[in-house]
Amino acid sequence: MSRKPLPPPDPSRRMRGFEAASGFLRDPIRHASESRGFAVARLLTHWPEVVGEDLARMTRPVKIGYGREGFGATLTLLVASAHAPMVQMQLPRMVEKVNAVYGYAAISRIALTQTAATGFAEGQATFAYAQNAVQKAAQEPDSQITEKAKETAAPIADPGLRAALEALAQNILTRRRN
Repeated sequence: MSRKPLPPPDPSRRMRGFEAASGFLRDPIRHASESRGFAVARLLTHWPEVVGEDLARMTRPVKIGYGREGFGATLTLLVASAHAPMVQMQLPRMVEKVNAVYGYAAISRIALTQTAATGFAEGQATFAYAQNAVQKAAQEPDSQITEKAKETAAPIADPGLRAALEALAQNILTRRRN
């Protein structure tokens, strides 16, 4: 005794009861992504899965521009300046991965836009490694570690050198603990 499948819901009628939040956001997200040239929003939402975690931490897709010739599009990526040479070496592999998402050779070239991790691009792109650095800097060292670092640097007469050695000792002692 198998059951008959339910008929598909009428798209003109709203669901009764609770409705998934993704249903409300689907059209605005699609409109915003299409305005930047992303016909497939999955490229934006699943960027780490497309190019890999390492490259996703260093890059953000910004837009896709279609040329007049029609020989494929140009994907523009936002990259921190220090990581641009490493990302540049992996561009051919990234083109293959992005085209695999589209299912055809949609992207023929990738352009890199270099920027700082903070400053100009704030609010437009957040880099994972920049967030981790801020979180690590916000953590206060343990009082025992601070005392041990001061004891280690106590014999030094120069206050600037002593402060630098205390900071170094705190870093080393904290790293061992983690």
